[in-house]
Amino acid sequence: MVSIKDIAKKAGVSISTVSYALNGSPKVTEETSAKILAIAKELNYVPNAAARTLKKRETKIIGVFLTNYSGAFYGQLLQGMLETLGNNGYELIVCSGKQSHRFLPERMIDGAIILDQTFPSEELLSYADRGHKLVVLDRELNHPNISQVLLDNKAGATLAIDYLIDKGHRKIYVVTGPKGSYDSNQRLKAVRQVIERHPHIDYTEIEGDFHKQAGERAAQQIIQQYSQPVAVFCLNDEMAIGMYNYLAKTDYRVGEHVHIIGFDNIELAHYTHPRLTTIDYSKKKWGALASEQLLKLIANEPVEHERIYVTLVEGESVQPI
Repeated sequence: MVSIKDIAKKAGVSISTVSYALNGSPKVTEETSAKILAIAKELNYVPNAAARTLKKRETKIIGVFLTNYSGAFYGQLLQGMLETLGNNGYELIVCSGKQSHRFLPERMIDGAIILDQTFPSEELLSYADRGHKLVVLDRELNHPNISQVLLDNKAGATLAIDYLIDKGHRKIYVVTGPKGSYDSNQRLKAVRQVIERHPHIDYTEIEGDFHKQAGERAAQQIIQQYSQPVAVFCLNDEMAIGMYNYLAKTDYRVGEHVHIIGFDNIELAHYTHPRLTTIDYSKKKWGALASEQLLKLIANEPVEHERIYVTLVEGESVQPI
């Protein structure tokens, strides 16, 4: 691999002169600069990005760490990040898996946005202690180098259960998310708090994992136990779609026998029939705000924790009884 030493030797100048010329410094005359650039082109010189990063201590790259890439959830979230970072001269890479964690200590990225429940909080705190800038979307961590941008999961889940109760439902199922998921745990906690205030509700939890197959399994269990109209709060839309898929193969109809409400308002939910009732928030805004917070941390500007607010979108999948 050609280095600036090779260019300096062929040009008969010092290494520092080559460095100045390659970086467009006025310290080098136009004639000398032109000569050096011509030799660099002739030798097919490619700048060493790692070395430049070590010198400048920046890469202009941000990493977002995700648990996985499956499902319809991530598109708008990543788009919000991509646009905000791009407008500020940064690029985005999407990371998953333990090996990618080294991008932080090796300074291959300038900061990270975390939506990865498998990334240990202790590890994140250790990076923050070393000066790395982080934004977390899936946990609560208090550190000067960490900002939280969290969904208002409690408000969303409370809206959902109150809505079902207001519609007259007294038999309510909840299909949970993965046990390690912050969002799922916060939603479930809020659901239980509401149910405690309504002891007359017949309440059942079914374990899920945020994937369609979990919704299908939950629908099968509900139908096996069915004796009267029931309401189901799926803690994300993916599982609600899975429930639709299963019920479509039976004589049980959504909005008549099984009343369903989801969470996330993913695009696919707009095309369900009947239209899925769900909890909505701007995923694009969530990604954009997370990026803005991270850029402020990198610039050593003060930041405060942020929260993404939610609303309920009414559909025909829940009817009064």
